[in-house]
Amino acid sequence: MHYLTISLSHKNSDIELREKFTYTDDEKEACLKRLVQSPSISEAMMLATCNRMEIYVCCSDIEDAVNHIMTLLTFKGGLSAEFLKQTAEIVDDSSAIHHLFAVASSIDSMVVGETQIAGQLKDAYRFAHEKGFAQKKMSRAVSHAFKCAAKVRNHTDISSKPVSVASVAIGQIKEQVDDLHTKKALVIGVGEMSEICAKHLVSDGVETYITNRTKQKAETLAADCNAKVYEFGSLDKAVNEFDIIFTATSAQYPIITNELIERVDFKRFWFDLAIPRDIDLTPRDDIYLFVVDDIKEIVNANRADREQYVRQAHGIVGRSVVEFFEWLDALNVEPIIKEIYKKADTAVEIETQRALKKGFIPKEYEFEANKMAKQAIKRFLHDMTKKMREASHEAKSDTVTGAMQYILNDEHDNIPDQYKHHLKKD
Repeated sequence: MHYLTISLSHKNSDIELREKFTYTDDEKEACLKRLVQSPSISEAMMLATCNRMEIYVCCSDIEDAVNHIMTLLTFKGGLSAEFLKQTAEIVDDSSAIHHLFAVASSIDSMVVGETQIAGQLKDAYRFAHEKGFAQKKMSRAVSHAFKCAAKVRNHTDISSKPVSVASVAIGQIKEQVDDLHTKKALVIGVGEMSEICAKHLVSDGVETYITNRTKQKAETLAADCNAKVYEFGSLDKAVNEFDIIFTATSAQYPIITNELIERVDFKRFWFDLAIPRDIDLTPRDDIYLFVVDDIKEIVNANRADREQYVRQAHGIVGRSVVEFFEWLDALNVEPIIKEIYKKADTAVEIETQRALKKGFIPKEYEFEANKMAKQAIKRFLHDMTKKMREASHEAKSDTVTGAMQYILNDEHDNIPDQYKHHLKKD
């Protein structure tokens, strides 16, 4: 079994490319269903945020799985498989686990140390698990990814000043707008980014409104942020009324276009934090438009400030990857040890019955003789199995488990196939 990850992120794809790979929940479920239809893929999970679209799978054949995934992405994005293979980051086994752990720890994020990715990864796993696409193998990897992320948070200061894409955007507006408290802002959408933006704006004394297609959700967020509600149906008026607009919806098509815009006597500041983008605007000098990829130029300073913590975090991630695979190796040893004890018990039963038949022991001593033999076997095997467990954490674990499997392998072998090393014949 192999772990495989295919990633289109801010590191290798611009916003135009990433927009081609956005999914509704129904589309995401359909994609995961098609993924596991491949005979090479047993489990799958998709992580889709404003900065990345990544597919994680457990597979038996890496090359076949990559080709299957690329075929699905080709149909989705209308791009050739060759182009996608050249563009995407494709990693397997230890590199795939390292990537997952780095993502969970926020050191692979555009904004290093950002706080949203952990929740987004949890949501991605929960969705795949509840739909039946992520089971034991994926659960193991994701569980250890969160343990790694906790170590990074607890042993570095990478998240000492929590940041996010939304908070960086707020910082940008403070640089662009004088007398912020005199402005009027509209936040479109009710997701986590919208909540962060609204709370920051309100705390800075900005008259803030929230709008959403579902008015009740807008009212709930507005009450939580001490903001006001704006009718979504009046969006055509809002674009020419508000000084500041933040938008982060899940709409599949732009909700603000050139046709809605009128000339006004004040400058407007628009922040589009959605993928796909909510605003389709021809560049103009009276509207400052900030999109997700504009953050790249801003966060370089953020990364420089946190470089020391990033190095520490990479060390933790590297060690966590090693520990994860050592743990997997330890799992491989347990079925072998169980089979050893099972064979020993069978031998005790056979020899006890033989001793009775030959008259070596009287019938009334059968129970005590059987018990004594089992205790002797357990005492004999204790040190051996202890060393097997210790060896499973070392580089030679495959050799040890492979040899024991070879010794135990016969027609009565009950070791599950997934735990076998299948020694190659010359």
